Amino acid sequence: MTSLLPITIGILVAGGVYLMMQRAMIRIIFGLALLSHAANLILLTTGVTAKRDEPLVNKMDVAAAADPLPQAFVLTAIVIALAVTVYMLTLAVIGHNDDTKRMPETGEYHDR
Repeated sequence: MTSLLPITIGILVAGGVYLMMQRAMIRIIFGLALLSHAANLILLTTGVTAKRDEPLVNKMDVAAAADPLPQAFVLTAIVIALAVTVYMLTLAVIGHNDDTKRMPETGEYHDR
Protein backbone atom coordinates (compact mmCIF):
# COMPACT_ATOMS: atom_id res chain seq x y z
CA MET A 1 0.00 0.00 0.00
CA THR A 2 2.94 2.35 0.46
CA SER A 3 3.82 2.23 -3.24
CA LEU A 4 0.40 3.55 -4.30
CA LEU A 5 1.35 7.23 -4.10
CA PRO A 6 4.53 7.01 -6.25
CA ILE A 7 2.64 4.95 -8.83
CA THR A 8 -0.13 7.55 -8.90
CA ILE A 9 2.40 10.36 -9.32
CA GLY A 10 4.11 8.43 -12.12
CA ILE A 11 0.82 7.85 -13.95
CA LEU A 12 -0.11 11.53 -13.62
CA VAL A 13 3.29 12.64 -14.95
CA ALA A 14 3.17 10.15 -17.84
CA GLY A 15 -0.37 11.19 -18.77
CA GLY A 16 0.49 14.86 -18.49
CA VAL A 17 3.56 14.55 -20.69
CA TYR A 18 1.62 12.49 -23.23
CA LEU A 19 -1.17 15.08 -23.41
CA MET A 20 1.28 17.97 -23.67
CA MET A 21 2.87 16.34 -26.73
CA GLN A 22 -0.42 16.59 -28.64
CA ARG A 23 -1.24 19.43 -31.00
CA ALA A 24 -4.66 20.43 -29.66
CA MET A 25 -4.62 23.29 -27.17
CA ILE A 26 -7.22 21.66 -24.90
CA ARG A 27 -5.08 18.53 -24.55
CA ILE A 28 -2.06 20.66 -23.70
CA ILE A 29 -4.08 22.41 -20.99
CA PHE A 30 -5.28 19.10 -19.55
CA GLY A 31 -1.70 17.79 -19.62
CA LEU A 32 -0.52 20.83 -17.68
CA ALA A 33 -3.31 20.26 -15.16
CA LEU A 34 -2.23 16.64 -14.69
CA LEU A 35 1.37 17.74 -14.16
CA SER A 36 0.26 20.29 -11.57
CA HIS A 37 -1.68 17.57 -9.72
CA ALA A 38 1.42 15.38 -9.73
CA ALA A 39 3.50 18.26 -8.37
CA ASN A 40 0.93 18.83 -5.62
CA LEU A 41 1.10 15.17 -4.61
CA ILE A 42 4.89 15.35 -4.51
CA LEU A 43 4.66 18.41 -2.25
CA LEU A 44 2.18 16.64 0.01
CA THR A 45 4.48 13.65 0.42
CA THR A 46 7.15 15.91 1.89
CA GLY A 47 4.84 16.70 4.82
CA VAL A 48 4.51 13.00 5.71
CA THR A 49 1.02 13.50 7.11
CA ALA A 50 0.24 9.76 7.15
CA LYS A 51 2.87 9.03 9.82
CA ARG A 52 2.27 12.06 12.02
CA ASP A 53 -0.59 13.74 13.86
CA GLU A 54 -2.33 17.05 13.32
CA PRO A 55 -0.13 20.14 13.77
CA LEU A 56 -1.95 21.42 16.85
CA VAL A 57 0.50 22.74 19.42
CA ASN A 58 -1.70 22.49 22.51
CA LYS A 59 -2.79 18.89 21.95
CA MET A 60 0.45 17.05 21.20
CA ASP A 61 4.22 17.07 21.09
CA VAL A 62 5.68 19.41 18.49
CA ALA A 63 8.23 16.81 17.33
CA ALA A 64 5.46 14.38 16.34
CA ALA A 65 3.34 16.97 14.56
CA ALA A 66 3.00 17.10 10.79
CA ASP A 67 4.66 19.98 9.00
CA PRO A 68 1.92 22.40 7.88
CA LEU A 69 4.17 24.22 5.38
CA PRO A 70 3.84 21.69 2.52
CA GLN A 71 0.08 21.78 2.99
CA ALA A 72 0.11 25.55 2.66
CA PHE A 73 2.29 25.29 -0.46
CA VAL A 74 -0.13 22.79 -2.02
CA LEU A 75 -3.12 24.98 -1.25
CA THR A 76 -1.38 27.94 -2.89
CA ALA A 77 -0.35 25.80 -5.86
CA ILE A 78 -3.93 24.61 -6.35
CA VAL A 79 -5.20 28.18 -6.51
CA ILE A 80 -2.46 29.23 -8.93
CA ALA A 81 -2.99 26.16 -11.13
CA LEU A 82 -6.73 26.84 -11.26
CA ALA A 83 -6.14 30.45 -12.30
CA VAL A 84 -3.64 29.45 -14.99
CA THR A 85 -5.96 26.73 -16.29
CA VAL A 86 -8.91 29.12 -16.55
CA TYR A 87 -6.71 31.69 -18.32
CA MET A 88 -5.39 29.11 -20.79
CA LEU A 89 -8.90 27.77 -21.47
CA THR A 90 -10.02 31.34 -22.16
CA LEU A 91 -7.17 31.79 -24.63
CA ALA A 92 -8.06 28.47 -26.27
CA VAL A 93 -11.67 29.53 -26.74
CA ILE A 94 -10.73 32.95 -28.11
CA GLY A 95 -8.21 31.61 -30.61
CA HIS A 96 -9.81 28.28 -31.47
CA ASN A 97 -9.58 28.73 -35.25
CA ASP A 98 -6.31 30.62 -35.57
CA ASP A 99 -4.65 27.82 -37.55
CA THR A 100 -7.48 27.33 -40.04
CA LYS A 101 -8.55 30.89 -40.90
CA ARG A 102 -6.76 33.19 -43.31
CA MET A 103 -5.72 36.64 -42.29
CA PRO A 104 -7.78 39.38 -43.99
CA GLU A 105 -6.13 41.32 -46.76
CA THR A 106 -5.08 44.69 -45.39
CA GLY A 107 -2.78 45.85 -48.14
CA GLU A 108 0.19 46.15 -45.80
CA TYR A 109 2.09 43.16 -47.14
CA HIS A 110 2.61 42.60 -50.85
CA ASP A 111 4.16 39.41 -52.07
CA ARG A 112 6.48 40.24 -55.00
